[in-house]
Amino acid sequence: MTQADLTHQRLVRAALELFTTTGYHLTTTPLIAKKAGVAEGTIYRHFASKQHLLNELYRAAGRWAVRLVKEADALNVGPREKLAELGRGLVAGAGREPAVAQLFFLQRQGDLLDDESGKVGRDFRLGLESLIAQGKADGSVKPGAAEVWAAVWLGVVTLVIDRVTAKEWPENHAGVALTLDAAWDAIAAARA
Repeated sequence: MTQADLTHQRLVRAALELFTTTGYHLTTTPLIAKKAGVAEGTIYRHFASKQHLLNELYRAAGRWAVRLVKEADALNVGPREKLAELGRGLVAGAGREPAVAQLFFLQRQGDLLDDESGKVGRDFRLGLESLIAQGKADGSVKPGAAEVWAAVWLGVVTLVIDRVTAKEWPENHAGVALTLDAAWDAIAAARA
């Protein structure tokens, strides 16, 4: 790994931590540089702007989440099990890399995201909606729009991500399994 690669990684780590603890707007480029142990001008050798850095971080987090959706979808199991596996993967990732999960799932970036970042966010959402649609097709998910049930499922799972990233719950906390089950129960079709 080159010195430039190491510097890039330090900048990414510093910005990720500051954006998720201090907030994007209160994080200045001098703060990022100080935390990374580099001169402020070094940031601009790696990123066009602070907003560009945020978008790079968001896209990396989004690619991780999209990969988890694809891995869950590739399983030869039903929609409930696929969603359970996705939920467990998101929780495990939140435990390993809390700031990554916070950046993608818990913080609202709004107008700061560029088109490419928006596409990654949509890819995750559409992948999740596809898993929900599979459940609608087999009758295991309630009738209604897949996008609504995907938002409901993710809203419940986000509760776990929040607790795990805040270090309130370890990954093996009883509340994790209970909440992941509740996420399914919130969208599951009534049993006959």
